[in-house]
Amino acid sequence: MTSFVLPHEVHGHGPHKVFAVHGWFADRAAYAAVLPDLDRAAFTYALVDLRGYGAAQGAAGAFGTAEAATDLVDLADRLGWERFSVIGHSMGGAVAQRLLVQAPERLRRIVGVSPVPACGLQMPADQWELFADAAHKPQNRRIIIDVTTGGRAPAAWLDRMVARSLAHSDAKAFRTWLDSWAGEDFHAEVMGSTVPALAVAGALDPALTAALLRETWLRWYPHGSLLELPSAGHYAMDEAPLDLIRVVEDFLRADGSTTPDVREPAAAEDSGA
Repeated sequence: MTSFVLPHEVHGHGPHKVFAVHGWFADRAAYAAVLPDLDRAAFTYALVDLRGYGAAQGAAGAFGTAEAATDLVDLADRLGWERFSVIGHSMGGAVAQRLLVQAPERLRRIVGVSPVPACGLQMPADQWELFADAAHKPQNRRIIIDVTTGGRAPAAWLDRMVARSLAHSDAKAFRTWLDSWAGEDFHAEVMGSTVPALAVAGALDPALTAALLRETWLRWYPHGSLLELPSAGHYAMDEAPLDLIRVVEDFLRADGSTTPDVREPAAAEDSGA
């Protein structure tokens, strides 16, 4: 079996190692807006391209969350990272939770930014058709991005997000990824995990809401916590980058604590078992 190395770029030189995993609509450039203001002395960040995205377009694979978790563990070995944290956006949040199954002893913390729950995401037939056809219909991608950011984003930003998505994802892999992140239910395998796990929801996102994460993330993870960013929808990296950096890095810095000291700007914090 030939080895595959996730394309990646490393930023920082800090002792706390962190993978950043993108979502369905983007490659590792999803984190471009937060890069300038990351704490590079405290953390070392590795931004990856999942199979079918960015520099991994054309790579063979199953294009699923379990395979991606294996790829991340393999990359950690290559980088010499014995223990690490993982940040995952949307689909990448499901990848982060897969690591709770595959390598829990190596995880320091996980963060899901608008994370897809480990139970997948059930959709009515018309919504499923919208998502499934997004593989070959740019207008569907634009509708999805617009709706999940509360219908308030500038047209130029929506156009740029769609163009970036089309240019940096393979259509066939993109469609196959949907079956994995939306259709697979592995929550029974992660329930009760004691790895500290922060979910960050955007108040303007009508899909992956704080309410949904209370019923999933907070019920499954004894050391789970939830923060809602009032000025963000599904793409907090673009919509509220400074707020996102602060709450995520505060959570990561609290390594070793079972009650992470994170605060939400302009809103109350939710945490629970």
